[in-house]
Amino acid sequence: MRKEVVLLPGDGVGQEIMKGARTVLETVASEYDHEFVFHEHAIGGDAIDRYGVPLPDDTVKACEAADAVLLGAVGGPKWDDMPADKRPEKGLLGIRKRLGLFANLRPVQGFGPLVHASPLKTELVDGCDILIVRELTGGLYFGEPSGRSEDGQSVVDTLSYTREEIERIVEKGFEAAQMRSGHLTSVDKANVLESSRMWREVVNEKAADYPDVTVEHQLVDSAAMKLITNPKHFDVIVTENLFGDILSDEASVLTGSLGMLPSASVRTDGVGLYEPVHGSAPDIAGHGIVNPLGMILSTAMMLKYSFGMEKEAEDIERAVSQTLVDGYHTRDLDVEGGKVVDTESMIGKVIDHLSTESISNSICSSYM
Repeated sequence: MRKEVVLLPGDGVGQEIMKGARTVLETVASEYDHEFVFHEHAIGGDAIDRYGVPLPDDTVKACEAADAVLLGAVGGPKWDDMPADKRPEKGLLGIRKRLGLFANLRPVQGFGPLVHASPLKTELVDGCDILIVRELTGGLYFGEPSGRSEDGQSVVDTLSYTREEIERIVEKGFEAAQMRSGHLTSVDKANVLESSRMWREVVNEKAADYPDVTVEHQLVDSAAMKLITNPKHFDVIVTENLFGDILSDEASVLTGSLGMLPSASVRTDGVGLYEPVHGSAPDIAGHGIVNPLGMILSTAMMLKYSFGMEKEAEDIERAVSQTLVDGYHTRDLDVEGGKVVDTESMIGKVIDHLSTESISNSICSSYM
């Protein structure tokens, strides 16, 4: 299979972790006889320094022509004094909008060697594996009217959704549940909000099209509580923009490290932008100590959700897990009795396990 992939390293540690992502993908291509054609372009502060804007036209055109996009990170104090419309973050928001990426996918997975670092008890998070599917382009953040009155004494924000907008994100939730254990939790506030009542109606209607998926409804306050008291109850959570923003950030602390969390922003045809949830970390950029695993796991998401390469994605995830089980970790992680290694070494350990896993599977397949 041949796929065109745009690489947007961006700022800070983005340059370092993107090298790891590319190396992992080159290994996958070699082991599984795929071809990934890479095109690197500028975004964020890097683009400002080179071209004067956070999202150059050439970057947009390349992303529009690609099968998927990998992003490192954007932003940093160097550009804090830039005008609002010229800040690095505008590059990220701009490319999401230009590509029509309406669904944000945030997996939250507990890795055994790291569960002791979670603020929750080990028995609550050990084995935790959640995917939050968040609507990304509607709701309170984009509804009109929005603003403050002329006298400054009142404000208004509008929570607005069309049925079509709700249907397409709900379908993404069902599709994700089909790829996992078949359990979907729809989160709303249907006891108060009319938008949530429509949301619930759409979920119930769509459930008929996915008989292999078990659906439950939860109010957002109840879901927030259960994420802390019983996170393993959840498999896939689908929800609107504001609720998804809050719940995904809440869930991100469960694993004990932001450096382990990938994410994706996708659209109906499977084209997506994949990135780790951590920032650009300019204080450690260039020192070779950044954790590359969130970026590497983002490549696994790309293979699974944009390319349909589920086996290859699972092998990457297993390689990451085995590297941690072996005790290797970067300094931001806390693996008991483990060994701290630099970024390059961490990438190398994952590659070693990925190659071994792939070769082993090929040998086993030949005897089936």
